[in-house]
Amino acid sequence: MRKIKSGIYGLNPLLDGGINEKSTTVVIGGSGAGKTTFALQYIIHGMLRGQDGIFISLDENHEQILKEAVEMGWTEINEYTKSDKLVFIDASGKEFSTFIKKELPAFVSDWKGANARIVIDPLTPVMWSVKDLYEQRELIGFCLKEIRKIGTVVATIEEHGSLSKLSSPDIVIPMYLADSIIHLDYNPLTSPVTRLLRVIKCRNSRHAEGAFPYRIIKGLGLVVHHQGLFTKHDANIPQALRKSLSSTKKLPQNIMNKLEKILAELDDRDFREIDSAGVIEDIINEYEP
Repeated sequence: MRKIKSGIYGLNPLLDGGINEKSTTVVIGGSGAGKTTFALQYIIHGMLRGQDGIFISLDENHEQILKEAVEMGWTEINEYTKSDKLVFIDASGKEFSTFIKKELPAFVSDWKGANARIVIDPLTPVMWSVKDLYEQRELIGFCLKEIRKIGTVVATIEEHGSLSKLSSPDIVIPMYLADSIIHLDYNPLTSPVTRLLRVIKCRNSRHAEGAFPYRIIKGLGLVVHHQGLFTKHDANIPQALRKSLSSTKKLPQNIMNKLEKILAELDDRDFREIDSAGVIEDIINEYEP
């Protein structure tokens, strides 16, 4: 199985090297867990590596998504949209059954032969629009199968209510149909660790078991600590990261410039309880060929 780098720092080791190419990964999480950040990080990383990106929004319009990306520090997304490296499909407000069965196949036909990174954010409105479970399964299955013809898909699902994690009826069918499931467990009331990532399944590939802390850092996005619990807080992490980056010859100059700019705007508070050596290793591994 050919792997592609996810763009999520620290995630690839949990997926035996990355996301399976031409597969569907569903990212599940509650409000504030970082689902859209995950999706944007994945698609922007692909464009940095020369891939095209397709962002299918079933909820927010593309202006809001662009705003969220810029607020995260990913200002380059505006250039990608202007150059058509990133294509937005705004399906919010549409009749989803008609969109998936009629408009989506025509779009896929136009992109025949592509190897794009595709995001569907979120799938939840489709589930809510169809009450019959058989029809839900048929519609979601057709959508994922169709769009996977032109690339590797990451789709998000919203987790609601006080039910046990991953037991909501809204997520059962997408979990069954997806090739891989990643759960972002966010509980702002716990301390000190409030965010945990789990790989629930990954077809045709080994994957790590257990819960792994992650943080969301402006400019970097999701950073997963795949060694387990966070380590004791190092001092002067941005400075240490810049020094390590300047000494490596493994990264392209455009990536070096991007990371230097990001680190210049961060301080120790952004990296609390994160091992600087682990972060720099994950960054280098993410951008290596």
